[in-house]
Amino acid sequence: MYDAIVFDNDGVLVGRTHYDVLHEAAWDAFEALSVADPDPEHVESMVVGVSPEQVEEVCDTYDLTPREFWAMRDRTAFEAQRREVRAGNKRLYDDVDVLRDLSAPLGIVSSNQHETVEFLLDHFGVADLFDTAYGREPTVESLRRKKPNSHYIDRALADLEAETALFVGDNESDIEAADNAGIDSAFIRRPHREDWTLSVTPTYDIDGLADLQAICN
Repeated sequence: MYDAIVFDNDGVLVGRTHYDVLHEAAWDAFEALSVADPDPEHVESMVVGVSPEQVEEVCDTYDLTPREFWAMRDRTAFEAQRREVRAGNKRLYDDVDVLRDLSAPLGIVSSNQHETVEFLLDHFGVADLFDTAYGREPTVESLRRKKPNSHYIDRALADLEAETALFVGDNESDIEAADNAGIDSAFIRRPHREDWTLSVTPTYDIDGLADLQAICN
């Protein structure tokens, strides 16, 4: 039915990183650049859902270069997530193995760091499942390209030479990004999304990855 199936990563293939871990990583970025006592609200604004404008505003406050600060912020976030994986706190979902039974080529598009995506695939030994994978580059500009922007989905579809595709995600921004790319979407009801009320309409609403066998084969 589809030329390709593309997946979000966190909350779809692997468990999400606890917010407190990412919050601590944001503190670490400030400290690494010799900002010993940043405003807690500024730290909070650098954890998730960050915009380039927010980065520039915070950097102006502490006389930091946005490029240098965000590279450090992505570095500390990557290192924090790597520790969580190695400690067993961030795991692959049990149903990922069913992807081996899907006939379409597979890809990943994440708003997480590309380095984190590569580490996760290597650590869990599932890189062979995917023909292409994209995460963000450690740049401020990459924040403009993350979902719901379809930039990375478009690149994945080009790699996979796909005219028709399904994008599987656990956030409304995933559904919006699929719409922006002109492809179908599936919203996956992982435990953290079981009772989530959507304000967007995915093509499919699924309970787990096993549901894709009926949809895509």
